[in-house]
Amino acid sequence: MPSLYKTPLTALGGIGKKRAEQFEKLGVRSVGELITYYPRAYEDWSEVNKIADIREEGLYCIRAVLAAPISDSRIAGGRILSKGSVYDDTGAVQIVFFNNRYVSQMLQYGGEYFFFGKITIDNYGKQMVSPSFSSVAEGTSIHPIYRQTAGLASKTIANAVKQSLKLLPKEISDPLPEQVRSAFQLCDLRTALTGIHCPADAEALETARRRLVTEELVVLNLGMRSLREHSRGSSGVRITSDHTAEFEALLPFELTGAQKRAIADCVNDMINKTSPMNRLVQGDVGSGKTAVAAAVCHTVIKNGCQAAFMAPTEILARQHYEGLSKLLEGTGIRVALLTGALKESEKKRVRALLVSGEIDLVIGTHALITDKTEFYRLGVAVTDEQHRFGVAQRAKLLSKGENPHLLVMSATPIPRTLGLIIFGDLDISIIDELPPNRKPVRTTLLHPDERYRIYGFIRREIAAGRQAYIVCPLVDEGELDVASAEEYAAELMLKEFSDIPVGIVHGRLKPDEKEDVMARFASGELKLLVATTVIEVGVDVPNASVIVIENAERFGLSQLHQLRGRVGRGDAQSFCVLISGYSNDVTRRRLEIMCSTNDGFKIADEDLRMRGPGDFFGQRQHGLPQLAIADFADAKSLELSQKIADYIMFIYKDLRCDELRLLNAEIERLFDRGGANSLN
Repeated sequence: MPSLYKTPLTALGGIGKKRAEQFEKLGVRSVGELITYYPRAYEDWSEVNKIADIREEGLYCIRAVLAAPISDSRIAGGRILSKGSVYDDTGAVQIVFFNNRYVSQMLQYGGEYFFFGKITIDNYGKQMVSPSFSSVAEGTSIHPIYRQTAGLASKTIANAVKQSLKLLPKEISDPLPEQVRSAFQLCDLRTALTGIHCPADAEALETARRRLVTEELVVLNLGMRSLREHSRGSSGVRITSDHTAEFEALLPFELTGAQKRAIADCVNDMINKTSPMNRLVQGDVGSGKTAVAAAVCHTVIKNGCQAAFMAPTEILARQHYEGLSKLLEGTGIRVALLTGALKESEKKRVRALLVSGEIDLVIGTHALITDKTEFYRLGVAVTDEQHRFGVAQRAKLLSKGENPHLLVMSATPIPRTLGLIIFGDLDISIIDELPPNRKPVRTTLLHPDERYRIYGFIRREIAAGRQAYIVCPLVDEGELDVASAEEYAAELMLKEFSDIPVGIVHGRLKPDEKEDVMARFASGELKLLVATTVIEVGVDVPNASVIVIENAERFGLSQLHQLRGRVGRGDAQSFCVLISGYSNDVTRRRLEIMCSTNDGFKIADEDLRMRGPGDFFGQRQHGLPQLAIADFADAKSLELSQKIADYIMFIYKDLRCDELRLLNAEIERLFDRGGANSLN
């Protein structure tokens, strides 16, 4: 039968063109993609409660009859309020729905249903707001909850998935060979797909999850290994001489031992290996990675090649350009800047000089990887803050030359458990010491009631000629007791800091507006910057000595550490203040770790251990293919997938062998290179 990945959703009953467009907003365009669109959560309806037995507020499942037709009324803003009453043989509960125009048609007077949701109790009795529900005939199994979009409810998605599962052929070709499944006690693909969408019980769900999570991480693991092998072809760039000593003479400071070792690793790769350098330099915030990259670029250029340095933001690219231009002044090395913000005429001029070989070092943003940008002889490509760039973007930059050398840098500490998977295609050098003039940032944890102490401290630092950041987790007011960056900044401008230039920057600003505010802060025009996590990577302001992080409990430790790295870049003692009204011991312990160490790698390991499953990097900023079900913080599954990947390579030797044809196809699809699929 034809691939289900080629079968359009309109082949399913009840899905027309308009409904298919709604699914497309979720990234689902075919029946195959719908089958691999896994639930984000589950509701366990297996325990049905009698209404009279419910004495505390919480999540419950009840079996009840609708006592009267649902009544609709209009409330403020034109919204619809729908109310009804349901009962069993022990009592009654009021059910309430907001802006659900179809619920009165879906629930029939006298009909018996299962209702699942949070029950609240007040003087007027028990109430259930916006509960999930189903007819008694559908049973009380575990119910999947899917990520939704406007006009497409989770229940609608679930019904479409059930139809899709019926289209699965009797014999499903399985990407994981039976020998592998047997050795590691993993269920077959049909069992896993059925169990993840329609689990009979908790055990069936766990069996399905274990199989699908493990498979996805194995595919990622093998894919990264494959990338590493593909990158080991011979390089068209010949580096024969080491110019590190010459570069060190240009510096106004002494390199640390760790920086020298990292540079030596890179130069050794380029001179002594036939394959191109493919190296990650990983160092904590402020450890001096840029100097390492500059040394490598200097050696490559002195060997007659060009160097490209790609940064994640306009302002960071400009800062690198200004710093490196000054450093390399008088060396004969020609440096240029290429970013999207430049005038078209200037971009055209820089590109012409690049292709003619009249520019030796170009520093820029994504403008470096557009089709219009070509090089005369690209010798090394450098990407800064590697987790902000995907594998495909890295490959695009490398395609600008004849298999050039690659150096990637990251200040994001990665737990060792993740290292082999995330950077499986790279050799790694770690800069594990800070320059001697860097003072560790002092970190303090305070309760929101002590906030005004902080305001006074910020004023004193600004009066001494320094600057400060205040970081908020949200842009808009929308969650109770959570600071809003917009409103917070306005309040500070009107009250505590009415006489001090305050700026605000967040992800919803237009790129040019964001760059302008950050540039004004970097120049010293603005003294206080209220921001969301857009400042996690980007601006380098040595004059900033204080960062205050509101609602610190809402951030992962690694993200807090990245934010803390915005200060401590100058000679003055710097401070990080975490503000949190934490309500439990786990939160307090997490935040106290931040106060006890400045070692990003220790923090990353603790973060992974304490947080458990969750998007470790926050907002998927790691640049890897997006996973459908696995989680980078799931240490046990990561370790298991590593063992299985090792086993597969030991047993089958070559990923291209016929037994691994379907697994290879999954690797290609995950890395967005097309290929076959396993649902044939």
